[in-house]
Amino acid sequence: MIDKIRNEKQYSDVMSLIETHITKATTGGGFHTLSKKENAELKQLSAMAEKYEDQALKIMPLPVTVPAIVSQKMQEMNVTQNKLAELLGLGVAKLSLILNGKRKPDIPFLKAIHEKLGIDGNLILERV
Repeated sequence: MIDKIRNEKQYSDVMSLIETHITKATTGGGFHTLSKKENAELKQLSAMAEKYEDQALKIMPLPVTVPAIVSQKMQEMNVTQNKLAELLGLGVAKLSLILNGKRKPDIPFLKAIHEKLGIDGNLILERV
């Protein structure tokens, strides 16, 4: 057995082995039905997979500001600032100032990004 996951193929192989152990345990009446060797292997495989996910996959942190969230959404939608301003019913200059941090987001802007872009209202409120 490998001691460290170094690529996606190895990760996939490890996940298949983990799934095999889990399937055996769930169809056999529980994890207590696995042998000591199988339990140890499952624990080692799970730790390797978790370490690989944390280090190699490098999950991108969530944006922390409303302008960053809107900029990310703009990239996902593949639209320009002009198109986004039109979609939100805002002036291009106002949108640009907000996205560049030179103007604070106001209520009409926050309402528009919630309604038109589908950004969760609770997320918006946490970031304002």
